Amino acid sequence: MEGRTAEEKKGITLLGSNGTKYPTDYAPQVLETFVNKHQDNDYFVKFNCPEFTSLCPITGQPDFAAIYISYIPDVRMVESKSLKLYLFSFRNHGDFHEDCVNIIMKDLIKLMDPKYIEVWGKFTPRGGISIDPYCNYGRKGTKYEAMAERRLFEHDMYPERVSNR
Repeated sequence: MEGRTAEEKKGITLLGSNGTKYPTDYAPQVLETFVNKHQDNDYFVKFNCPEFTSLCPITGQPDFAAIYISYIPDVRMVESKSLKLYLFSFRNHGDFHEDCVNIIMKDLIKLMDPKYIEVWGKFTPRGGISIDPYCNYGRKGTKYEAMAERRLFEHDMYPERVSNR
């Protein structure tokens, strides 16, 4: 991470490590953050994870999804390698689709305290139906709370044609 002070890099242990260990079950403790150098700006950071997997808590069958995470950072930002390992940790975790996206969002809120965040899961069909849960959060008492409400109400007003899932 060129251009960052030692203090700004403090706590980042996974990035650049050759000895990566992949968690075998849900592992929010792998998440790491770094300081946002542009706290005076509002801007979105978006992560796309097209290979998310979890397990159905009833049947144990695998569920596959693309997970989209968008957030407006404040002081702390999530480090991407730790996020990758965290999302991988759901591979053997049994939870419903709606639970997975809400857990992801709540863990990231606890980690970073972003101004705004949304998580959208687009799961592939099982049994002939796909489920696409969406959740969001805006910091209470700020313009981001109103933004979250507006984005939730307007969410998916123009859904894509689902022909390949």
